[in-house]
Amino acid sequence: MTLEYATLTVDGLYPDSPGRETQDAYLVATRFAGDPDLHLFAVFDGHGACGAACSGFARDALPRLLLLAAEDDAAGGGGSLLATDPAGAFRAAMVGVNEEMHAAPAVDDSMSGTTAVAALVAGGALHVANVGDSRAVAGVWRDGRVAAEELSWDQTPFRADERARVKACGARVMSVEQVEGVRDPDAEGWLADEGDPPRVWARDGLYPGTAFTRSLGDLAAEGVGVIADPEVKTVEITPAHLFFVVASDGVFEFLSSQEVVDMVAMHQDPRDACAAIAAESYKLWLEHENRTDDITIIIVHIRDAQNVGVQTFDYLGIMP
Repeated sequence: MTLEYATLTVDGLYPDSPGRETQDAYLVATRFAGDPDLHLFAVFDGHGACGAACSGFARDALPRLLLLAAEDDAAGGGGSLLATDPAGAFRAAMVGVNEEMHAAPAVDDSMSGTTAVAALVAGGALHVANVGDSRAVAGVWRDGRVAAEELSWDQTPFRADERARVKACGARVMSVEQVEGVRDPDAEGWLADEGDPPRVWARDGLYPGTAFTRSLGDLAAEGVGVIADPEVKTVEITPAHLFFVVASDGVFEFLSSQEVVDMVAMHQDPRDACAAIAAESYKLWLEHENRTDDITIIIVHIRDAQNVGVQTFDYLGIMP
């Protein structure tokens, strides 16, 4: 199986902060841990005053802790945790990143943090771990068309299960309009494309106000249920799997997973697909707001998936 991949980061446009540093980061680690069958792709979307430091910290720490989790299990005679329990390895690594970030003197994550979505190609399987609202999606040939197959689930208060979980931890879930008294504070009829989204608030204060329910960092939000435990999905790579995308919510804010998959399917070269998606995302941001978010995309084309086990890489990266 040959994987061809491209990456692209576009800095957000913030007219009120012209020198603002991008808060997105990404990771590509081919032949991860020296294994020719392991390849890691990840995107991190920082937020808060120290968001860039948080996303950069997570980018550097995740592969190290993922490798450590695998080595520790192998040393105990259980074989590589990445092979025997990839979900467990991802959970141990992401929780470890969170704990290290809290303890890092150079990173103030009290009110800052990062999302993280990571895709690990392991032979003929694809394991995806996610905290937050960045996203991974595959393009799968199905019924005569390329269909979107969700590889992760956005963890936001729009989800009834996540909303119930943070409320059980003492959180209030309201939009800014509800907090300000403009809307009924008990109403739950939020619409994804209308007004401010539902956010997580402490019972006794106007913080943290996160529009997600899981993240790395965000120490002040942990007390109201914003956790670092990822959701992990595993899929078998079949000949019908044509490509997958790992991207920040700067892409998915105004584009659906299917729309992104349709755009990738229009281009043979993943570099061209990255550029087209970034341009469309940027345009849509400016049509809806006077700014744009940072936009980061990794597109991985899967060639000759019938021959799982033999993998070579042609780097087609577009570096920021």
